[in-house]
Amino acid sequence: MEAVVSSIAEGIVGRLGSEAVREIALLWGVNEELIRLEETISTIKAVLADAEKKQIHNDQVKTWLSRLEDVVCEVDDLVDGISTEALRRQVMTSNTHIAKQVCTFFSTSNQLVFRHKMSHKIESLKKKLAVIRDDRQFHLEEHHGEAQPVYNRAVRDTHSFVSKGEVVMGRDGDRMKILQLLLDTKSDHENVSVVNIVGQGGLGKTTLARLVFNDEKIEKHFDLKMWVCVSDADFDVRLLVQKIIKSISNNEKVENCEMELLQKSLRKKISGKRYLLVLDDLWNDNRELWLKLKDLLLNGIDGSRIIVTTRSMVVARITKTTLEPYLLGNLDDDESWSLFKKMAFTEGQEPNNSNIIQIGKEIVKKCKGIPLAIRTIGRMLYSKDRETEWLSFHKTEFSKISQDDSDILPTLKLSYDCLTSNLKHCFSYCSLFPKDHYINVENLIKLWMAQGFIKASDANQSLEDMGREYFMELYWRSFFQEVEEDEFGNIDYCKMHDLMHDLALKVAGAKCAMLPSDKKDIDRRARHLSFDFPLKSSQQIPISLSQTANRIRTVLLPSQQREGYALRESLQLCDATFSNFKLLRSLDLHDSGLTTLSNSIGKLRHLRYLDLSGTKIKALPNSITKLQNLQTLKLSRLGEFKEFPRDMKKLISLRHLEFLGVRDLRHMPSGLGQLTNLQTLSYFVLSKGTNLRHGCGDHVAELKELMPLNSLRNLCITNLRHGKTDGKAANLKAKQYLQSLELDWSSSNDRKDLEGAMESTSTDEYEMTLESFEPVPNLKKLVLEGYGGVRLSSWVFSLKQLVSFSLSNCIKCQTLPPLDQFPSLKELSLSNMPLVEYISDDFFTPSNVASLMPSLEVLNLADLSNLKGWWRDTVTDGTSESTTMPSSSMFLYLPRLSGSRIEGCPKVKFLPFSPSIAHLTLESSTWMPFHRTMMSIRTEETSLSSSSSSTPSSTQLIASSFSHLVSTLKYLWLCNIDDDLHSLPNWFKSLTSLRGLSFDGCSKLKHLSPIIQHLVSLRELYIIRCNELDMSNAEVISWKACKSLVSLSFISLPRLETPPEGLQYFTTLQELLFFDCKNLKAIPEWFSNLTSLTNIDLKECPNLTSLPEGIRSITSLQTLRIWGCPILLRRCKREKGEDWPKIAHIPGLDFGPLDDSESSSVSGSSKWKIFNNFRVPQLCNK
Repeated sequence: MEAVVSSIAEGIVGRLGSEAVREIALLWGVNEELIRLEETISTIKAVLADAEKKQIHNDQVKTWLSRLEDVVCEVDDLVDGISTEALRRQVMTSNTHIAKQVCTFFSTSNQLVFRHKMSHKIESLKKKLAVIRDDRQFHLEEHHGEAQPVYNRAVRDTHSFVSKGEVVMGRDGDRMKILQLLLDTKSDHENVSVVNIVGQGGLGKTTLARLVFNDEKIEKHFDLKMWVCVSDADFDVRLLVQKIIKSISNNEKVENCEMELLQKSLRKKISGKRYLLVLDDLWNDNRELWLKLKDLLLNGIDGSRIIVTTRSMVVARITKTTLEPYLLGNLDDDESWSLFKKMAFTEGQEPNNSNIIQIGKEIVKKCKGIPLAIRTIGRMLYSKDRETEWLSFHKTEFSKISQDDSDILPTLKLSYDCLTSNLKHCFSYCSLFPKDHYINVENLIKLWMAQGFIKASDANQSLEDMGREYFMELYWRSFFQEVEEDEFGNIDYCKMHDLMHDLALKVAGAKCAMLPSDKKDIDRRARHLSFDFPLKSSQQIPISLSQTANRIRTVLLPSQQREGYALRESLQLCDATFSNFKLLRSLDLHDSGLTTLSNSIGKLRHLRYLDLSGTKIKALPNSITKLQNLQTLKLSRLGEFKEFPRDMKKLISLRHLEFLGVRDLRHMPSGLGQLTNLQTLSYFVLSKGTNLRHGCGDHVAELKELMPLNSLRNLCITNLRHGKTDGKAANLKAKQYLQSLELDWSSSNDRKDLEGAMESTSTDEYEMTLESFEPVPNLKKLVLEGYGGVRLSSWVFSLKQLVSFSLSNCIKCQTLPPLDQFPSLKELSLSNMPLVEYISDDFFTPSNVASLMPSLEVLNLADLSNLKGWWRDTVTDGTSESTTMPSSSMFLYLPRLSGSRIEGCPKVKFLPFSPSIAHLTLESSTWMPFHRTMMSIRTEETSLSSSSSSTPSSTQLIASSFSHLVSTLKYLWLCNIDDDLHSLPNWFKSLTSLRGLSFDGCSKLKHLSPIIQHLVSLRELYIIRCNELDMSNAEVISWKACKSLVSLSFISLPRLETPPEGLQYFTTLQELLFFDCKNLKAIPEWFSNLTSLTNIDLKECPNLTSLPEGIRSITSLQTLRIWGCPILLRRCKREKGEDWPKIAHIPGLDFGPLDDSESSSVSGSSKWKIFNNFRVPQLCNK
C-alpha cells in the first residue's frame, strides 16, 4: 500500500482559500485557526511530491506518508464539513423564514459554545500534523505545484539481443506485419516514419521489437541499426542523443560533450543512411520534447524508420507520422498453452496426469494471454511439486505471490508510478470492482467526482469532462481494456485486465476493501468498501463494519443482481448501519430490495453519490433535500415511484438526476430551474389537464423551469399531448451542450389510441409546438414520438451533425427531411408511419445511389404500411428522355450499413445492400425481393464484367458488392415467411461466413438439407414456429457438416417427436434448448456423444418422459434447466426420482414447479428466466 496525499492536501488548501469557507469561518469565529491550519498543510504539501516518489524504495518514507495520510484525511473531512455548512447557509438564506433561524443559530450564546468546540478540533488536527511533519529523519525536496509523474528508474533496462534459446510463441503474424511496415516504402510521405507498437505491460512489445530488429531482412535493408531504452522519467533529449550515439559507436566518449557537439555527431553518423532506430519503452507525452528529438533524426535517407514501443496511446499519437499505431494483442489459448508448456514442464512435454494438465490450463486461462505473466508463472511452477503445490497455487491470487524483478506486477507498476496523484487515486479506487466486471465509465467518473479525485483545469471545464480526460488517460496507458462505445463514439463500458486489477489491489492496500461473503473482519484502515457478493440481508453485513463508521467514505454493491432481493430488515439496513457512516460520500444500494428510505438519510451531509435504482422505494423522504453536497441521484427502474419531494430545489449541487424507467411520475417538482448544475435529467414530465404555457400549481414545475438549465446533455420531454405548449419557454437554443433531444406526445402505441389523441389537437398546433422546440444545431440525436403534424419543422433540416434519428407513431406525417442533409447519420429508425410512401421525395438518379447516406450503419423500418421505395421510380435527367428503373431493381446501396431490420412494410420493393452488412432481419414482405436479388446476382456480375460502360448501373453496383456481402453477413433472421420459403435456395451456399441463423414463423419450410451443410461457420441456429419442418433422419448428412455449431434452439415445433439423429455429430455444441415442443417424447441415448455440452434447457415439453442414461457421461455439463415438463420433473426429483442419479453430478440444476399449486410461489419473471440465459433472437413480431 502506498499513500497518495498530495492531491488531498491540494484540495484542502484550495477549499480553505474559497470565499464561502472564509465567510463561514468568520461567522464561527475560527478564521485565525483555519489560517494557521492552512499554513501547516501548505508547508507539508511542498514536500509531498518528493515523498511520494521516494516511498517506492524507502520504507521509512512510506510509513511517514501513511501516518500523514490518516491525519490529512481527517482535515479533509473537517474542511468538507465547513464547505457543506457554506452550501447549507446558501440554501437557508434564500428563504426568509429560515434565514431568521440562521441568525438565531449565530447569536452570541450559541456561537460561543460552538466556537470553542470547533476551535479545539482545528487546533488538535494542526498539532497532529505538526508532530508528523517534524518527526522525520530524512530529507525531502520542496516542490511547489502539482506533483509530476514519477518513474522507477532502477527497475528495468532492455536490449536488442535475442537468445537462440528464447521461447517466443504466437508472434509470427505480428512479426510479419511489423516487417511489412518497415520494409514497404511505397506509401512514405517523409524520409523518417515512426512505427508504434502499443500494448499493456507484459505483452511482449520489447520481444517483438527485438525479433524484428534482428531479422535477416532488416539486416539487409537498413544501413544502420540503433537500439535505445527510454525508461527514464524525464525525456532528456541530451541523454537520449548520447545513448543513440553510443548505440552506433560504443567506444565514443560522449558523456561530457555539449549539446551542440552531440547533435552534430549524431546528424553526421546518420547522414546519407537508411537507418532503423528502436526507442523502447517510451513514456514521454510532451509533444514539444518529442519534436526536439525528432528534428535531430531527419538526416537519414528515405525509408528510415523509428520503432517506438509504448504502453500509452497518448505517446503513440504524439510520435505518429503517417503509419497507424500497431496494437499488439494477447496470445490465444493454444499459443498461451504452448508457451506455458515450455516454461512449466521438463523439455516442454505434457505429463500423463490429466488433472495436472487441467490445473495448468486453468492457470494459463487466468493469465489472459499475457506472455510475461505466463513465463513468470510457468517458471515458478516448474520448481514446485505438481501433485500438491499446483492446485494450491491455482487458488492463490497473483497479488499474493512473491515477485522478482522480471515478474509482471513490478512491470505493470511502472505505469502506475508515472501517474499524477489524482490519477493514482482514480486507478486504485477501481480495486472495489470485482475481476472481469464491466465498468460503466460515466458511473465511474461520477464516483471519482464524489471522492474529490477530479480537479478541473479551469473554471470553464466541467468535472465530468475532466473526468473523461482522466479515464482516457488511463485507457491510453492500458489500465483499462475491452471497451464498448455508445452511439456517439464515446466509451461507455470497459474492463480491467486481471493483472491490472491485482495491481490496483496492491497499490490500494487496506484503504479499499472488497468484502467476500465469508469475511467477517474489516481492516480498520479501510475508507472505501464494496461487497463482492449479492447483498440479500442486513445479516450479511459484518458487525465489525460499525467499528470503521468514522472512516468509511464509500459503500458499493457491484455484484448486486437486478432481481432485487426483498430485505426483511430494509429500513434498519439504512437506519442502523449506513446512516451511522457520517463521512459517506458514495452510497450504492441499487437492487437491494429496499422498500423505504429512512429520514436518517439526511444525516449523511457529506454524501455526493446515492444509487437507489431497482429498489422498491415509492417515495423519497423530504430529509433527502438536506444533502446539499449531493451530485448524483440515481432512481432508475423504480416501478412505483410517483413524485419527487417538494424541496428538491435545495439540492443545489445536484448534477445528475437519473430516473430511467420511471414512467408513473405525475409531474416535476417546482424550483427545478434553480438546480443550474444539472447535466442529466432523464425526463421532464408535463402534467395532465393543464395549460402548459402557464404552469399548473405551486408544487408542479412549469416548462420554463428548463430555461436556466443550460448544462443539460440529454433532454426528454414527455406528455406533450396534454395541452398547448410553447417550447420557447425551455430555451433549447441556449443549451450548447445538448446532445440528445426526445419529444414525446404518445400515450400508447395502439393505432386507435393515437388517432383519438391526435383528433383533439389540430395538425397546425402540433407543427407550431415542434417549431418552438428548436434546439442548438449541433444536436446529435433526435427522437420524435407520437407527433401529429403532417410535416417536420424546418430546423430539423439544419441538424448537420445528427448521428441518430428516430420517428415513431407519427401517423399523420407524410414526408421526411432530405436524408442526404445528414452526412454523419449512423442510425435511422422509422416506425408506424402509415402515410409515408417514399423515404426520399426525389426521383431516382444514378448519382443518388452514389451519394446516399455515407455514414449510415443501422437502418430499422417497421410498420410502414404504404412504403413503396426509397425514391420514386420515374426520373427525368434534364434531357428529353425519361427513363424508368424497374421496381424489382430498386436496391439501396449504403456503403457502411452493418445492420438492417425491415418488417411490416408489405409494399416495399427495395432492400439495403452494403459491403459491410453483418446483421440482416427480413420478414415476409421483403423476402421475395431479397430472394430475386440473390438469384439475379450472377447474371449481373456477368453483365458487369462484360460491360464496356464506365458508369455501371445501380444493380451492377449491387452485384459487384455481392462478394463482400457473402463474406461480411454474420447474422440472418428470417421471420414470418408464410408462403414463399419451402426449402433453402441454392444461393444460401454462398453464405459461408454466416455465424447466426434464425428461422422464425416460416410456416411452409420443410427442409434445411442439403444447403445447410455449406454453412461451415454457423455457430448459432434457432428454429422457431416452423410447423412443417421435417427434422427426420434424412437430414443426418447435412447435420454432420455443421462442425462449428455452439448453440442450437428448437422452439414451438409441434412435429418434433425426437431430436434429429444428426444432432449427435455436433461435438462442438455447448448450449441446447427445447422450448414448447409439445410432442417431444424422448431424448435418445446417443446424447452422450455431445461431449462439449455445458447447458441444456427443457421448457414446456409436457410429453417428455425421461432423460437418457448417457447424460451421466457428459462431464462438461454445468447447467440443466427443466420447466413445464411435469412427467420429467417427477422423475428428476432430488434424491427420490428415477432419473435423479443420472443428473446428480450436474452443478447447476434449475427446476420449475411440479404443478399449479407450486407455481404460485414462483414469480412470473422466474418462469421465463430461461430466456435470460439463452440468446433467443427477439427480432420478429410474434
